[in-house]
Amino acid sequence: MDWDDLRIFLAVARADSLSGAGRRLGIDASTVGRRVARLEQGLGAKLFLKTPQGYALAPEGERLLPHAEAMELASAGAEEALTGPGDLTGQLRIGAPDGCANYLLPQVCARMAESHPGLEIQIVALPRVFNLSRREADMAVAVSQPQAGRLVVQRLTDYRLHLAGHEDYLRAHPPIRGLADLRGHRMIGYIADMIFDRELDYLAETGADWAQLTSNSVSVQMQAIRAGAGLGIVHDFAIPFCPGVRRILTDRLSLTRSFWLIRHQDDRRSQRMSRLADVLAQGIRAEVARLQAQLSP
Repeated sequence: MDWDDLRIFLAVARADSLSGAGRRLGIDASTVGRRVARLEQGLGAKLFLKTPQGYALAPEGERLLPHAEAMELASAGAEEALTGPGDLTGQLRIGAPDGCANYLLPQVCARMAESHPGLEIQIVALPRVFNLSRREADMAVAVSQPQAGRLVVQRLTDYRLHLAGHEDYLRAHPPIRGLADLRGHRMIGYIADMIFDRELDYLAETGADWAQLTSNSVSVQMQAIRAGAGLGIVHDFAIPFCPGVRRILTDRLSLTRSFWLIRHQDDRRSQRMSRLADVLAQGIRAEVARLQAQLSP
């Protein structure tokens, strides 16, 4: 069985489409389709079913998948064994919630790229949970520890959140000395039915019943606060990027959350992926500490 054909099989299985697989592999969709057809003909089995949503694995494809993944891992291991540790090269796709992706990963990845010129880093910023089994990312940063799946989970760091507003908004509205004073102020937060993780449900902490301006993106929320639209719970590490935004009621309302680094279980045996995970983890810890240290007590 040709490993190169199996590599294409894996790409289609993970992308659910010929075009998506082609983009990942750097070849056109028609070539992907021909290679899949050749593999199916050689095996005498239908590996995919065409659906309105794309290409879904047929039962035969489901049975082939773990063996193809094992061959992928063996191929990577063989390459590492021959080349030795060396410099970190190749592609690394990191999935992260947009707060981490916007305010932490650009600096962390810039330093990684500087130290490892042969490394191609992709940051996928999406306000949702990533499916590592489908290889949507090589590793992902999450705001809660997953409870299921064949995953390696590593605690990265704690981070702090506080209620904040722009100084222009605060000057134009009545003073806020306690949580009771928040009544009548415009609140900014997440769209309730689009909160993808319970750790992001901050609004109840303020005592507010609802938020007048909402978004599924923490970065959009922060920009609304910066524009003087109201008050909201924000990451401390984001505040240095938003001049004029300052924390309020820090002695009354202070939240602590954690970031987790998640990898597919099979990647434990990859020396390269373990090294990349270590570099990324160290970088995120250092960047959170650096940015939080810039805030006055």
